[in-house]
Amino acid sequence: MEFKQAIKRYLDERAKSDPLFAQTYAKKNKSIDECCAYIMQEAKKQAVKGCAAVSDDVVYGWAVHYYDEDSIKVTSAPKAKVTAPSPTPAPKAAPKAPEQPKKLTKAQLKRGEDCFSLFSFE
Repeated sequence: MEFKQAIKRYLDERAKSDPLFAQTYAKKNKSIDECCAYIMQEAKKQAVKGCAAVSDDVVYGWAVHYYDEDSIKVTSAPKAKVTAPSPTPAPKAAPKAPEQPKKLTKAQLKRGEDCFSLFSFE
């Protein structure tokens, strides 16, 4: 909702300071909802792996462009399809047994192999 409010606030201010844009902004065949959908549509075109970073100036430019051009077609976003979960839950994996520490020989213990100490002796 904040996105739509920010775009509307920008366009309202622009219309107050620019009488020519005010006429364009008042078009009956345009709406703020469709303007926001157009902005999202344009951002998706810029996306790489589903992610896009677009500056405020570019976003506001798209908003103004939406109102300037009558030929812009806004495609609706695809609706998500929700399906019910399966009635039988998937079987749970058996818990993994913890690894047993390997046993060291007396010679390895004397040499200090694979031994760790919390204390430092010098």
